[in-house]
Amino acid sequence: MSKHDTLQVDAERLANAWAHTLPTVLSESDRTEVKKDEAEPNVLRIHIATAGHSHYSFDYKCTYVDAREVKVELVDVERDGVSVDERTDIIQTMVDDYVRHIHECAQQLHSLTASK
Repeated sequence: MSKHDTLQVDAERLANAWAHTLPTVLSESDRTEVKKDEAEPNVLRIHIATAGHSHYSFDYKCTYVDAREVKVELVDVERDGVSVDERTDIIQTMVDDYVRHIHECAQQLHSLTASK
Protein backbone atom coordinates (compact mmCIF):
# COMPACT_ATOMS: atom_id res chain seq x y z
CA MET A 1 0.00 0.00 0.00
CA SER A 2 1.17 3.49 -0.73
CA LYS A 3 1.75 5.92 2.07
CA HIS A 4 -0.97 8.08 0.52
CA ASP A 5 -3.83 5.72 1.35
CA THR A 6 -6.91 7.84 1.58
CA LEU A 7 -9.58 7.49 4.20
CA GLN A 8 -12.49 5.61 2.69
CA VAL A 9 -14.96 5.44 5.55
CA ASP A 10 -18.25 7.30 5.73
CA ALA A 11 -17.74 10.33 8.01
CA GLU A 12 -20.88 9.59 10.04
CA ARG A 13 -19.86 5.96 10.56
CA LEU A 14 -16.37 7.07 11.57
CA ALA A 15 -17.68 9.64 14.07
CA ASN A 16 -19.97 7.00 15.59
CA ALA A 17 -17.07 4.54 15.93
CA TRP A 18 -14.99 7.23 17.63
CA ALA A 19 -17.87 8.17 19.95
CA HIS A 20 -18.09 4.53 21.01
CA THR A 21 -14.33 3.88 21.32
CA LEU A 22 -12.90 7.11 22.76
CA PRO A 23 -14.55 6.73 26.19
CA THR A 24 -12.85 3.33 26.55
CA VAL A 25 -9.36 4.91 26.45
CA LEU A 26 -10.17 7.84 28.76
CA SER A 27 -10.91 8.05 32.45
CA GLU A 28 -14.33 6.59 33.18
CA SER A 29 -15.54 9.91 34.56
CA ASP A 30 -14.53 12.01 31.53
CA ARG A 31 -17.34 12.85 29.10
CA THR A 32 -16.78 12.93 25.36
CA GLU A 33 -18.58 14.07 22.26
CA VAL A 34 -17.38 13.29 18.74
CA LYS A 35 -18.87 14.86 15.62
CA LYS A 36 -17.97 14.78 11.98
CA ASP A 37 -16.86 18.09 10.54
CA GLU A 38 -19.51 19.35 8.14
CA ALA A 39 -16.96 20.94 5.80
CA GLU A 40 -14.18 18.35 5.77
CA PRO A 41 -15.03 14.63 5.57
CA ASN A 42 -11.62 13.58 6.95
CA VAL A 43 -11.97 15.72 10.10
CA LEU A 44 -13.57 14.92 13.45
CA ARG A 45 -14.39 17.44 16.16
CA ILE A 46 -13.72 16.03 19.63
CA HIS A 47 -14.98 17.57 22.87
CA ILE A 48 -13.75 16.18 26.19
CA ALA A 49 -15.14 17.39 29.52
CA THR A 50 -13.12 16.48 32.59
CA ALA A 51 -14.56 15.03 35.71
CA GLY A 52 -14.17 16.45 39.18
CA HIS A 53 -14.24 20.03 40.32
CA SER A 54 -11.93 21.44 37.67
CA HIS A 55 -14.76 21.66 35.09
CA TYR A 56 -12.32 21.89 32.19
CA SER A 57 -13.36 21.07 28.67
CA PHE A 58 -11.07 20.54 25.70
CA ASP A 59 -11.92 20.84 22.02
CA TYR A 60 -9.75 19.14 19.42
CA LYS A 61 -9.66 18.96 15.66
CA CYS A 62 -8.62 15.46 14.60
CA THR A 63 -7.65 15.25 10.93
CA TYR A 64 -7.02 11.98 9.12
CA VAL A 65 -3.84 12.62 7.13
CA ASP A 66 -4.33 9.20 5.55
CA ALA A 67 -6.06 5.96 6.52
CA ARG A 68 -3.64 5.35 9.39
CA GLU A 69 -2.35 8.69 10.65
CA VAL A 70 -4.19 11.43 12.49
CA LYS A 71 -3.08 14.97 13.23
CA VAL A 72 -4.53 16.33 16.46
CA GLU A 73 -4.83 20.05 17.11
CA LEU A 74 -6.09 21.76 20.24
CA VAL A 75 -8.84 24.22 19.36
CA ASP A 76 -9.92 25.54 22.77
CA VAL A 77 -9.75 24.94 26.52
CA GLU A 78 -12.53 26.21 28.77
CA ARG A 79 -13.20 26.16 32.48
CA ASP A 80 -16.81 26.58 33.52
CA GLY A 81 -17.61 27.67 29.96
CA VAL A 82 -14.94 30.42 29.79
CA SER A 83 -11.83 30.16 27.58
CA VAL A 84 -8.63 29.87 29.60
CA ASP A 85 -4.92 30.21 28.88
CA GLU A 86 -3.87 26.76 27.74
CA ARG A 87 -0.16 27.48 28.22
CA THR A 88 -0.08 26.70 31.95
CA ASP A 89 1.80 23.55 32.97
CA ILE A 90 -1.27 21.84 34.42
CA ILE A 91 -3.36 22.42 31.30
CA GLN A 92 -0.49 21.49 28.95
CA THR A 93 -0.10 18.18 30.80
CA MET A 94 -3.83 17.49 30.39
CA VAL A 95 -3.76 18.55 26.71
CA ASP A 96 -0.82 16.23 25.99
CA ASP A 97 -2.47 13.38 27.87
CA TYR A 98 -5.69 13.73 25.87
CA VAL A 99 -3.75 13.94 22.59
CA ARG A 100 -2.10 10.61 23.49
CA HIS A 101 -5.52 9.09 24.20
CA ILE A 102 -6.88 10.40 20.89
CA HIS A 103 -3.98 8.75 19.05
CA GLU A 104 -4.63 5.55 21.01
CA CYS A 105 -8.27 5.62 19.91
CA ALA A 106 -7.20 6.12 16.28
CA GLN A 107 -4.96 3.05 16.56
CA GLN A 108 -7.85 0.99 17.92
CA LEU A 109 -9.91 2.00 14.89
CA HIS A 110 -7.26 1.04 12.28
CA SER A 111 -9.32 -1.98 11.27
CA LEU A 112 -12.13 0.39 10.30
CA THR A 113 -10.00 3.04 8.58
CA ALA A 114 -7.36 0.93 6.86
CA SER A 115 -8.23 0.48 3.20
CA LYS A 116 -8.74 -3.06 2.06
